[in-house]
Amino acid sequence: MTDAGPPPAGMQPDDHVCLCFRVSLRKLVNYMERERPAVASQLSECLGAGTGCQWCVPFLRGLHHQWQSGRAPSLPVAPAVYAAQRRGYRETGERPPESASEAPPAPLPPPEG
Repeated sequence: MTDAGPPPAGMQPDDHVCLCFRVSLRKLVNYMERERPAVASQLSECLGAGTGCQWCVPFLRGLHHQWQSGRAPSLPVAPAVYAAQRRGYRETGERPPESASEAPPAPLPPPEG
């Protein structure tokens, strides 16, 4: 029996970014590749992502920014942590300080080579 090690820290392709409408990271990435949205708000056209409780909107903006920058969109948050933070947001209307900000992430250094 082989030890597979700890599970990955971030969301996997089939984890839901929009919990209201159960829109997975995979669906969002495929949508961006297919439709090439000019602005993050167009991700709402992917099964209504971001139009429910609004929790995922900053995360959608971050994913769109990564995609526009030529990076593979990813969310480095465990799905259970993400869901727990959303529950708190739904109860209080406030985001925890460690959740995604609405500002785009800092640019990555240029690729080597």
